[in-house]
Amino acid sequence: MRVALAEDGALFRDGLVMLLEAAGHEVVGCVADGDSMVRLLASEPADVAILDIRMPPEPDGGLPTAETLRAAHPKLGLLFLSHYAETHYLMRVLRIGTEAIGYRLKEKVGSVEVLSDTLTRIRDGEIVIEPVLAQRLVERPSSQRRDVVAGLSARERQVLRLMAEGRSNNGIAAQLVVMPKAVEKHIANIFAKLGLPADAAEHHRRVLAVLTYLRSQPDVA
Repeated sequence: MRVALAEDGALFRDGLVMLLEAAGHEVVGCVADGDSMVRLLASEPADVAILDIRMPPEPDGGLPTAETLRAAHPKLGLLFLSHYAETHYLMRVLRIGTEAIGYRLKEKVGSVEVLSDTLTRIRDGEIVIEPVLAQRLVERPSSQRRDVVAGLSARERQVLRLMAEGRSNNGIAAQLVVMPKAVEKHIANIFAKLGLPADAAEHHRRVLAVLTYLRSQPDVA
């Protein structure tokens, strides 16, 4: 896979390059700021661009850089890395797109297996959200949730959290130690309770389910 990297921390940047190359990926370019990434990808095609959220040209320069890249290269996958699992960052990421995009903590992508799995899923068009952030959003006390998700059962909230991580039905079944058919039933119930259109594509409804929940949070609207 061809990967471009923008990260202003020299030590982390060098370590990530070594990790990518160890995983067999081709690093087409490695830069320290968003403007350089835009220039790099104007001449070097890539499958996925890895962006530090907090980098030049401004404190959160990875986000406007990604907006520019998504407009210029619609099929380019985007992986945001941060030291912080922040809901306001997640909502800005999701405004950029809900396909071929991901938001993960730097400390969680420190192995070849995790990094390669994340990149592959993004390249294949999936949305990948840091599990701890998805769990924090979905498992808040019911008094902090709005009516749009108040009708979900505890098991349905578990399924929704795993959906927010970008997991497939089989992946959810493995995590919950249940049969895939049971997961399908829970997802159908979630779609119905959230009032999602039955004529929409399965992948689109999964994204809508996650976004419906996230947008129901008082502090991330």
